[in-house]
Amino acid sequence: MATIFIPQLASAHEVVGMRFGSFIGGLAHPVLGVDHFLAMVCVGILSAQIGGRAIWSVPATFVGVMAFGGLLGMLDLGLSAIEAGIAFSLLALGFAITMDRKLPLSMAMTFVGIFAIFHGYAHGAEMPKVARPVIYSIGFLTGTAALHLCGVIIGDIAQRYVRGKLILRIAGGAIAGIGFAFLVGLA
Repeated sequence: MATIFIPQLASAHEVVGMRFGSFIGGLAHPVLGVDHFLAMVCVGILSAQIGGRAIWSVPATFVGVMAFGGLLGMLDLGLSAIEAGIAFSLLALGFAITMDRKLPLSMAMTFVGIFAIFHGYAHGAEMPKVARPVIYSIGFLTGTAALHLCGVIIGDIAQRYVRGKLILRIAGGAIAGIGFAFLVGLA
């Protein structure tokens, strides 16, 4: 009887979060979580800083590996330190943007692939029980790809201007700081 009056026990909050459907629920997850949002935009910015094939291959690696991580999260395979992995991704991606160096493509793809496991696992593990898994997954993959595209656009425009590069480096430092704050539990 108590579950009728206490929404958390009845999982009613999941129904409210999914009121626009599984796709929108999945789409909203990377967009509304500041840690995911910043990491996704950073992947796009970093790929623009590297240039060439990295503009599409680095984000595509992230999305592909994140789909696998999402599956692991849905299956609840017990991957630990998810939040620490996500926080570290912010710290590392922010630092990489701050350094404004052309990372080797293989190194960038490896690092974003590792980070994508953690982000994907979180998306899969936090999927509301009322969601349709495939549709929800398509939503969070689409949201991620859209944020990567925003980052590519931001990075590409900023690379064309001296002050733009400076602003990116400052923003990268701030994002690394946010990652550090998440990592040590301050945020």
